[in-house]
Amino acid sequence: MCTVVLSFAPGERVPLLLLGVRDELKDRPWLPPARHWPGSPLLGGLDEQAGGTWLAVHPDVPRVACLLNGRGTQADQARRRSRGELPLHAAADGAGVLKELADDPAALAAYDPFHLVCAGLDAVAMLSWDGSRPAARDLEPGTHVLTNAGHAYPADPVTEPKARHFGPKFAAARPSADPALPPERAWGEWLTLAAGDGLDPGDPRAIVASRDLPDGRVWGSTSLTLVALGADGIRYDFQPRPGAVTDWYTVDATA
Repeated sequence: MCTVVLSFAPGERVPLLLLGVRDELKDRPWLPPARHWPGSPLLGGLDEQAGGTWLAVHPDVPRVACLLNGRGTQADQARRRSRGELPLHAAADGAGVLKELADDPAALAAYDPFHLVCAGLDAVAMLSWDGSRPAARDLEPGTHVLTNAGHAYPADPVTEPKARHFGPKFAAARPSADPALPPERAWGEWLTLAAGDGLDPGDPRAIVASRDLPDGRVWGSTSLTLVALGADGIRYDFQPRPGAVTDWYTVDATA
């Protein structure tokens, strides 16, 4: 995942809203959200190559955890573990997983750099790992934009082009995300922004991206996820066709 937009408003009917944009090699196989892990209540998309996920939801708590690739020193190939297991652990067991990782350099050394977010109704925690040292923080109420560079909005100054363009727009258009409404009414302007806000996929500000690589492969946005956590329920909407305002569908959290 390369972009996360998160709106945290304690006291609201739906205090936690999250948009996750997954950027990956287009030919890397994956499956859309479902209960892919036998015996687990978690919902999420499945990375068929490594078996993990980029975003996981625990509908019973409720809790959501997601992962962005980070920048820094890569792990030793001989002991490297898949980062896709981290959202599963955090969604299942909570923010304590982030603290345990931050306090265990030997465990962290098995992972390439990452940013791991774990959010519930009353708190949002984030752990960043650059291959050398961990950095943990709790996110304050408000709208936040996270990228591969880490926490990009709000910041002083906001230097990441994507965050500078989209941060204020998402903050100004916080939707109800009412679980009883269809996606287009529940998310409102967020769907237009999530579709790219009219920017070319090659624009450095683009939230829906696409790049042709020298080896002939294509890297870019492969899916989008919207999650809302509220005391009276969750909603989980998925878009398998980045760039489209339509085609969003609601993932059944009760099945």
